[in-house]
Amino acid sequence: MYGELNEFQNELKKRQIIPEKSVKYFVFWIRQYLLLDSPEEADFSRALDAEAREDWQIRQALDAVKLYKNFSLGESSEEYCIREDPVEVVRSRLRVKHYSEKTVKSYCNWCRRYLEFCSSKKFDNRVDGSFRDYMTYLALNRKVAASTQNQSFNAVLFLFRNVWNQEPADINGVRAKRPQRLPAVLSQDEVCRVLKEVQGVTGLVLRIIYSGGMRLSEALSLRVQDCNFENCSVVVRQGKGNKDRVTLLARTLVPDLKIHIDKLKNRLSKEKIPVFLPGAIARKYVGAGLQWPWQFVFPGKGVCNDPDTGRSVRHHLHPSAVQREMKRAVNIVGIPKRATVHTLRHSFATHLLMSGTDLCEIQELLGHKSLETTRVYLHVMKELKPVTRSPLDMLD
Repeated sequence: MYGELNEFQNELKKRQIIPEKSVKYFVFWIRQYLLLDSPEEADFSRALDAEAREDWQIRQALDAVKLYKNFSLGESSEEYCIREDPVEVVRSRLRVKHYSEKTVKSYCNWCRRYLEFCSSKKFDNRVDGSFRDYMTYLALNRKVAASTQNQSFNAVLFLFRNVWNQEPADINGVRAKRPQRLPAVLSQDEVCRVLKEVQGVTGLVLRIIYSGGMRLSEALSLRVQDCNFENCSVVVRQGKGNKDRVTLLARTLVPDLKIHIDKLKNRLSKEKIPVFLPGAIARKYVGAGLQWPWQFVFPGKGVCNDPDTGRSVRHHLHPSAVQREMKRAVNIVGIPKRATVHTLRHSFATHLLMSGTDLCEIQELLGHKSLETTRVYLHVMKELKPVTRSPLDMLD
């Protein structure tokens, strides 16, 4: 085993596919993989999950296994990929690596488009030239945004690396440079006027979003056990990047939220429909779907089917209902800005910054990975502050 590990380590250093500081970690994962008698990737993933490994560790471990099979053992999935739809293989690999459902859907969509493009042009979809031509087509013909181009780039790159076991060469030149845009922000007076026009459950969702700077999906995914009324805080579970964090809950919102939850408890106690649970929680904790702490704070009116089990479950309120309410309120107030639900999150950060809150604290409340992402609100804040008087106005 040690001979194989040394050979694998030498290959990683020689080919320089991963950073040198990561080599020792990749070797560590392969050692664990070999100790389990070289299981299938899905079995290895479940074994790591049982050890309570983080999702990023599981992804790194599976990447190590892929490289180990490709370099050290000389195995290839070429015949498998010919028999199976490459997009379906991408879907299964993404799920094994614990990517979110949104990412799975987006990546599969872009991979499908890439294969259709190559088919229409009669290109070989496994060559670097087709990859570059497709990126050029998106930029020049479709005129997509830089963020969209980079998303498609990452999706097709995943297809090359994880399905075809190829490392495309000289393709970094087609990555798009994202422009620095300032987000739209409402003043405190404008937020107040908008929130006065919203009522009911959707209005409560919008107030919670502004109260804690949450994304719409994060607010809708709140469960009863995530609300802490004593400390006036809420726990955001599996936010962007699959990270948990604690953010604010306005004290003025607590009475309305308590009333809403009490009404919800009375209604759901008469219905025996389990709530949708993420991951393997439903299997680990039998009956958790009917327990009160796991219920969504903002459940949908109907039921839907769990995509994995096919069972009828209760899900949260659909985002479109909240988006429509926000759009209606903005139109009534007559704000001449492109204000969406996400604008409330930007406004939350900007208003905290104007009140003197530390930038690092705002970073934690928003769940930003980098402080540079939060720094954009320093520039946005200038729009809401009184501007410096022009020298032309000082002339007699």
